[in-house]
Amino acid sequence: MATTLGLAASPASAAVSDGWVRGYDRFSDDWDDEGELSHLSPWRDSNATCLWQRILWAEGAYATHYDNKIFEKSHIDGYFGWRTHYATMDLQKTLGVSADGIVGEKTLSRANKHMYRTGGSTSSNKTLYLRYEGKKHSFDLSRNTDGKYVFPDRKDDSRQAGYKYHSCG
Repeated sequence: MATTLGLAASPASAAVSDGWVRGYDRFSDDWDDEGELSHLSPWRDSNATCLWQRILWAEGAYATHYDNKIFEKSHIDGYFGWRTHYATMDLQKTLGVSADGIVGEKTLSRANKHMYRTGGSTSSNKTLYLRYEGKKHSFDLSRNTDGKYVFPDRKDDSRQAGYKYHSCG
């Protein structure tokens, strides 16, 4: 099994103003300073939301509070609606953070712990290959040579995780 921690010291990851879910050097803290996602956030309709939904699917989070339906792969659409809100609250309970439906630093930091290195390099200008291991599903993702996270959408097409655009679906 691959290690869960990078070996190099890391400067702060990119801020949301950069427009991307991005990281540098070790990956274990890449998501610690990302922007908040919620049904009220300016990035509710974005590829960053799409990446979060892929995590909800991988974890098998419940998509409603009343009928125990899980968050399906077909629900990965990049829009932070009520289904994503409820699934986020369900996963937050599992992660041991405040179940408020807002994907902030604590939620992302806990989710980041389910990511493992599978190959590549943590060095600058190198691609790093990772795997997210959820309770129900796993998926491969990478951090490209620009430090941007690349992940599969619901159709398994590669997408860059960005805040300011929406191309997944």
